[in-house]
Amino acid sequence: MKRARRKARREQQDWPEDSVAETSEPAQTEQDDVDEQQSIGWKTSTAGLAGLTRLARAGTWALIASGPLIGVMALFGSSAPAQSAAKATPAVKSSASTGPAGFAQLFVGAYLEAGEGTEQNLAPYYSGSVALTHPAGTRSALRTQAMDAREVSPGYWSVTVAVNVAAKSKKGGYTDAGVQYFRVGVQSTGSDDTSAYTAVSLPAQVAAPAALKPGDLGYPTSRGSGSSDPASDTAASFLKAYVAGQGELDRYTSPGVHLSPVVPTPYTSIKLTSVQDNSEDNAGTKVPGDGVRRRLLVSIDATDADGNTFPLTYALGLTARAGRWEVSSLDDAPATAATSKPSSAPNSAAPSAPSAPSTPGGSAPPSGS
Repeated sequence: MKRARRKARREQQDWPEDSVAETSEPAQTEQDDVDEQQSIGWKTSTAGLAGLTRLARAGTWALIASGPLIGVMALFGSSAPAQSAAKATPAVKSSASTGPAGFAQLFVGAYLEAGEGTEQNLAPYYSGSVALTHPAGTRSALRTQAMDAREVSPGYWSVTVAVNVAAKSKKGGYTDAGVQYFRVGVQSTGSDDTSAYTAVSLPAQVAAPAALKPGDLGYPTSRGSGSSDPASDTAASFLKAYVAGQGELDRYTSPGVHLSPVVPTPYTSIKLTSVQDNSEDNAGTKVPGDGVRRRLLVSIDATDADGNTFPLTYALGLTARAGRWEVSSLDDAPATAATSKPSSAPNSAAPSAPSAPSTPGGSAPPSGS
């Protein structure tokens, strides 16, 4: 089409056809080469861009696929020091003795109540041979309490159980035989989820553990039972509201301290019998400046609706504010002196049983350790 138009123009202008052909053909060839190169160049650019796009897409998918692996590597890398520290100082489970102690309590209770003909009641606890000669029910466990549980070797425990024993008399009634102590060897096996226990022998009756004399408390000054001290007066008013339902606790507590009264109200009235504190003897009746703290050990006689009176002791923390004392804490336990420790009381022991009566078989329960 282009050549036809050029020929027509040459004919109109009477140009020599051959010269025109000689000059126009290379030009056309060059133009075609340019067009072809441009076309090839575009195609090459498009292919290159397509290749880059595919490469970027592949890289993105590779990054996504490797994400979990990278996260796991980061997790193990960050937790490695903590795992190493845990191995160096393993945590001690405070409840590890709960299972053996509970098992020993059940075993001792079943042992005391078993007798001739009921030996099979001990089978869940002890698989050894047992032959009892006294009647079943000769003794009964009113209450049992594990006093000590020690792991003497892995999975092997020595448990001491205190029992309030009732003994059956010849007339058929039961009398209080006091608190007696039995020691049991318990083996345990299993994981934290499922554990199994067994006694290695019958219980051994042992002597009561030695009693301790408590160390000095952190209340060196006695205030008696008078209420001339504003701190004592605040303590008395607070306890009246706390256990006798007389007044609102918020009237006697520091701002931000939230305590709830005992419900249902167990007593109708209280009487202050003794107050000890940690302040100087010359702490007068004047309330000090704001923020001064004081610890009180308060003893009361609480009377119920039937007229029965019961002694109680409370450890309180007081803080001065706006010219008066306010209760800032109801302490979990009385404070002890910084250097005070309990000591063994001379010639004394924990509660123990009186002389045990003879069993119908003529033998008395063994004593000693």
